[in-house]
Amino acid sequence: MKTFTLMLRILRVSLRALARNKMRTFLTCLGIIIGVGAVIAMVSIGAGAKAAVESRFASMGTNLLFVGPGNRNVGGVRTGFGGWNTLTVEDAEALRNLSAVESISPSVSARAQVVYAAKNWNTSVQGNGESYTEVRKWEMESGVFFDESQVKGAAKVCVLGADVKTNLFEGEDPLGKTIRIKRVPFVVIGVFKSKGQSGGFGSRDDIISIPYTTCMKRIQKAEFVGSIDVSAVSATRTAEAKQQIEELLRERHRIAPGAADDFSVADMAEIAEGAADATNILTILLGSIASISLLVGGIGIMNIMLVSVTERIREIGIRMSIGAKARDILLQFLSEAVVLSLLGGILGIILGVGISKLLKFIPLFASLTTVVSPGSVLLAFFFSASVGIFFGFYPARKASKLDPIEALRYE
Repeated sequence: MKTFTLMLRILRVSLRALARNKMRTFLTCLGIIIGVGAVIAMVSIGAGAKAAVESRFASMGTNLLFVGPGNRNVGGVRTGFGGWNTLTVEDAEALRNLSAVESISPSVSARAQVVYAAKNWNTSVQGNGESYTEVRKWEMESGVFFDESQVKGAAKVCVLGADVKTNLFEGEDPLGKTIRIKRVPFVVIGVFKSKGQSGGFGSRDDIISIPYTTCMKRIQKAEFVGSIDVSAVSATRTAEAKQQIEELLRERHRIAPGAADDFSVADMAEIAEGAADATNILTILLGSIASISLLVGGIGIMNIMLVSVTERIREIGIRMSIGAKARDILLQFLSEAVVLSLLGGILGIILGVGISKLLKFIPLFASLTTVVSPGSVLLAFFFSASVGIFFGFYPARKASKLDPIEALRYE
């Protein structure tokens, strides 16, 4: 009880001392306010990017696998993964028969200028199989997706993403209309339901989907498929499906035992884990950069406290002469530094949360998702308190070591 009363008295004296010069107190807190605000805002941006990535992968399903071309060594010339076309339409068709595989969709892609009447738009043109919507869990807003007969017949039909519909048709119903992709006419038979932004991956609605056979013959003039999307029978059989795919492709590509694959198979869990690691690194990086502001704020507190000790040497001498111990002087100046940093921390939290909430109203940052977590707020608050203790200790110790006689003689 006695200790508590002593601490209250010291805190009261500290607040009175800080209140004597309100402007200097505010300017001293400013570094901590900006530092805490920056930490919370930056961490909220990183956490928002992570949440957006996790949401995107969750919407694709947990039983999705991606088969892509791998590396290859021909005549001593080696390529990295994806540097050589190794997947064929026949490979994709062979995967359909695996017991752990439910559906497959070969994919090829290209960018092209798309024209409708007097309007044009540059977008991603994706050649897909008839099971694409089932494998990737895409839903239709209107019309239909192309079927197996249209894929086999290399029909000139297409399905639009929401962004393409908006930019080419501006409210007009696109179904039944004809657009031109690289001067080839395509009839619009459907429109995808909007998927929105994907947190750093761009818009998922800026695409046109056409049969992969049509894309290979008329758009890309390609003999190989770029990748194969595969859905396993269930999430629990994803690993089994991956093993079956690898064994079948090694056999079809006549890869000798011990030799490296000329293809790659990745499942959604691996990709999601990699993306989560990347966003975690981004969050740590942003938080670390912002925390530099806190250190600068702490140095500002130390400077002002040193000035305060110099200004109050005579006051310290008087207090010591009437019985104050060195510990009391130390606690008083240390409590002033902690009060400064805690006050800055509270105002910084308000600033950081406010910035996180206001970012979506600024057009440049409207696509960013921000998540303010209680953990980041508490971390910033306790870090600011630690800064006050660390940088306030030296001035406080200097004050407590003053000789009372010399302090009373100080002019």
